[in-house]
Amino acid sequence: MKDLSTHPCFNKDAHHKYARVHLPVAPTCNVKCNYCNRKFDCVNESRPGVTSSVLSPDQALSYLIKLVKIMPELKVVGIAGPGDPFANPTQTMKTLHLVRDNFPDMLLCLSTNGLNAAPYIDELKELDVSHVTITLNSLRPETLAKVYSWVRHDKRGYFGAQAGEYLLQRQLEAIAKLKEAGITVKVNTIIMLGINDHEIAEIAEKIASLGVDLMNTIPLFPVKDTAMEHMEEPTPDFMKSLRKKVEVFLPPMSHCARCRADAAGLLGKDSAEAAKLLSETALLTVEKGEDRPCVAVTSMEGILVNQHLGEADRIHVFRETPKGYKLVNVRATPDTGQGDSRWEKLAETLADCRAILVGGIGKKPAGILGRSGIKIIEMSGLIDQGLDSVYKGTELRSLCKTEMTKCGTGCTGSATGCG
Repeated sequence: MKDLSTHPCFNKDAHHKYARVHLPVAPTCNVKCNYCNRKFDCVNESRPGVTSSVLSPDQALSYLIKLVKIMPELKVVGIAGPGDPFANPTQTMKTLHLVRDNFPDMLLCLSTNGLNAAPYIDELKELDVSHVTITLNSLRPETLAKVYSWVRHDKRGYFGAQAGEYLLQRQLEAIAKLKEAGITVKVNTIIMLGINDHEIAEIAEKIASLGVDLMNTIPLFPVKDTAMEHMEEPTPDFMKSLRKKVEVFLPPMSHCARCRADAAGLLGKDSAEAAKLLSETALLTVEKGEDRPCVAVTSMEGILVNQHLGEADRIHVFRETPKGYKLVNVRATPDTGQGDSRWEKLAETLADCRAILVGGIGKKPAGILGRSGIKIIEMSGLIDQGLDSVYKGTELRSLCKTEMTKCGTGCTGSATGCG
């Protein structure tokens, strides 16, 4: 029986006793917040959207297995970015399944903008996810137009007040559905002076009517290289006055630590040992064992890795044998013009492959193949050199320095799609 009172973010009395960890498995985001700068290799900042590493779901499980051994007070596993969990639903849901299968008594939680949360709430309920936080910054589309540069959903970009209205509609839908599912909901609201600070009471009243359990008003932290970097940070006294307005309608949170996307430990006291463990785990290849004995290769002639995946009409598949590397077969790639389903079909075709060596690869196929458990290695040179790096762990001098799970994550973008 899970004890919900041990969640340190939702219970002030628990935050000095019980630890939480955020697994940074969701690198991309579907909104562009004017106050956010997601730094992916930063170890010196403490705020949402920051992490020192991004993990695959399998790496996240490996990290968690090691972490519980050194952190017995760990009670909560969350996913809070560094992008949005439901802009990366495959990674997010796979991670939650892995954690639930291996740690049946662990509390699971998520923090999201809510844009794409609704389709996954039934599955969250099945996984016994107990707590979800949604960041909702206004009920007014004209205010939200000042907060977000764009919103992207179902391959369509929204801008201005239209973006705000669309996002708000999806957020309110997600909150209602979460409460129907019996999930504890917290709303985070970033307080931006002169933009939404005068709207807090109306937000609190509305979300209370939807059954939200807790509201967390967070002062804007002006971040360099954002549209709001020169804005003033609200004072502690002002924030205290806002919490007084909130408590008329629902309980306010007063102990928020503005956690990083890779936070681990007690609130406000993240573990240095956990940070080291995270960095080490991010460098590991999580072995797939005998169920994935092969390696896929894009090659024009079967000797060199010299072809972009998007241009390949066939994939060479190799495996290691006692007599060296053997070409198992050559497999046709799915036809072009199918969107994401092309790469999903390819992932199925390569289900026995632990890695793929490519001369080049786009963001979308890299993400889909990576989430299926296939390691992406972008390189140029002899196939045997690439195979040595996979099977023997040798250094690959011809490696193109690319980590595809991070591709494009620092891009402010235009919401028109890329890769």
